[in-house]
Amino acid sequence: MPETNGNNVANVTTGKPKVGGAVYRAPAGTAAPTDAKTELPSAFKCLGYVSDEGVTNANTRETEEIKAWGGDTVANPQTSKTDTLQMTLIEFMNVEALKAYFGDENVSGTLETGIHIKSNSGELERAVWVVEMIAAGDYPHRYVIPDGKVTETEDISYVDNDVAGLGLTITAYPDANGDTHHQYIGGTAD
Repeated sequence: MPETNGNNVANVTTGKPKVGGAVYRAPAGTAAPTDAKTELPSAFKCLGYVSDEGVTNANTRETEEIKAWGGDTVANPQTSKTDTLQMTLIEFMNVEALKAYFGDENVSGTLETGIHIKSNSGELERAVWVVEMIAAGDYPHRYVIPDGKVTETEDISYVDNDVAGLGLTITAYPDANGDTHHQYIGGTAD
């Protein structure tokens, strides 16, 4: 067991994706997982490979500096907090990845029948998002956004020396307790 009172290299980890799938999405209202190891229900669809840049969480707090007469800073009340997750999905022919980027109603078909993608100004859907990782020591690490929406998409480049990536940013919204995301680490990885 890693020591908690002092430095311990066993507590250092990386963001290694879980083999077999690391990023999942389910319709809004789907029960979010509450631990690191319970198998995800079938409502969660795998979005395929993510670029080697991995996923980036920006948990940003903004404050306002309040000064007293004479110039001393006397308070820094928080004025906002934004929680986002950014990634680039690189399985462009994965229908579930396309739905995450373009919207569920804007993607239909399969590779066998033909995929149809529509681009329009319709709002993208809120969803439950899960990122599955393996921490040092083979411990599962699960990142869960119970209520998130793609709020930014990046340009798609179609070139012969790189993959067509679906870069997106998910904004996490507060749940009933005011939490925007949950992370669960530990237990035995399957």
